[in-house]
Amino acid sequence: MLHAVILAGGGGTRLWPLSRMQYPKQFLPLLGEYTLLQQTILRLDATVPPQRLWVVTGNEQTHLVHLQLSALPGLGESTAQVLTEPVGRNTAAAIGLAAVHLQRCDPEAIMAVLPADHWIDRPRTFLTLLQGAIGLAEREKLVTFGIVPDHAATGYGYIHRGNPFFVSPECQSDSAVYDVERFVEKPDLSTAQAYVSNGTYYWNAGIFLWRASTILEEIATYLPALHEGLTEIADSLDTNKAKETLAAVYQRLESVSIDYGVLEKSARLLVVAADIGWSDLGEWTAIHRLSPQDEQGNTLSVNVLDRGSKNSFIHSSRRPIVTIGLKDLVVVDTEDALLVCAQDRIQEVKTVVQQLQTEGAEVANSPHTVQRPWGTYTVLEEGPGFKVKRVVVRPRAALSLQLHHHRSEHWVVVRGVASVINGEQDFRLAANQSTYIPLGTKHRLGNPGTESLEIIEVQTGSYLGEDDIVRFADLYNRVP
Repeated sequence: MLHAVILAGGGGTRLWPLSRMQYPKQFLPLLGEYTLLQQTILRLDATVPPQRLWVVTGNEQTHLVHLQLSALPGLGESTAQVLTEPVGRNTAAAIGLAAVHLQRCDPEAIMAVLPADHWIDRPRTFLTLLQGAIGLAEREKLVTFGIVPDHAATGYGYIHRGNPFFVSPECQSDSAVYDVERFVEKPDLSTAQAYVSNGTYYWNAGIFLWRASTILEEIATYLPALHEGLTEIADSLDTNKAKETLAAVYQRLESVSIDYGVLEKSARLLVVAADIGWSDLGEWTAIHRLSPQDEQGNTLSVNVLDRGSKNSFIHSSRRPIVTIGLKDLVVVDTEDALLVCAQDRIQEVKTVVQQLQTEGAEVANSPHTVQRPWGTYTVLEEGPGFKVKRVVVRPRAALSLQLHHHRSEHWVVVRGVASVINGEQDFRLAANQSTYIPLGTKHRLGNPGTESLEIIEVQTGSYLGEDDIVRFADLYNRVP
């Protein structure tokens, strides 16, 4: 049976400041009502039912995946399988981990591997290609979908096709299928133009199809250390040491892509030509190109007032923006950061974010409103010795039972009803009521109601970092 494996890990830098390392682009609604992860799932339509849907992500993003799955119509988080990697080790490890789980539940499983942060303009065409290639996977082939290029892009790797592959009638494939001659790294502009003119080169989109057993065989051949680790993980799945084994194995794994580690070496690889309107949404100009535009080529969010600009992308997350006479610019304004960039220099955004990270700027990694399994918090004001937060707790959710060594806290309920543990006391607070949590006191905040709980939290102390938390009990398995 066909299973879908969606790769939803990794951080985001090129779409900063909306995308951050802790809240990357796959969790953002960049093109429409749904986030890119949700659109990847919805794109599958009825081709893959929820019980055969798998999402691979990282520790910091597991709760985001669960929240976004549960928000989809007809899809609860209990139906899809979420696999959490202890640390990121690139696509070979992520795909291998999924293959181990698939083979355990379905020895004949065929897995479609889909990035969570891409755009496909013609999803029906893609699903037709996907279903048509199942016969190739059943013949123990590795299938990659090569995107038919519509311009000379220098930001993508390319696949050079070889001879046509004979497709027998039982494969039911109407698409062009070829052997793979070679993979080509990102070219310069003149080389990319030659590739597009040649007609035998495709963009490498990272979309694959194969049997779980086949990719594991190829990993064993070309990445034996990874296969050894995956075998350890597989052997532990039905034991009480599964989580411990997973963490220990991942720590020693090499970080390598499936392309470099396996596909470039495999004799089983085929490429299916895919003209599906694909984009990896790798920069703001791609978002601009795919977004609705006015007569002057501008994309403007609803709170932008513009006069006389041309070919510009202007986005504001909250506050009003007034722009006059801009040309070929990208402007992205969030609660805590502003990007103003010429479109022909948009590739430098990644470099700037790396510089911010080197300087230790939190704005490079975390959004102003931080998502947690229980809800969100937003830092409203901070200075030496104090920090003020707005904390929103989802219905029936609760923070961990915890204490702090370096700070005290004062909670004021703004909306909803809070259940509070404060030392030996266990009580409830309504709107306009408050409590004080002394330094070193065990405490917990929960929302017993059916509507969101909102509080203002004032922290004071010698150190106010998020790592000053000692957890004793937690609903989300964050206790060491």
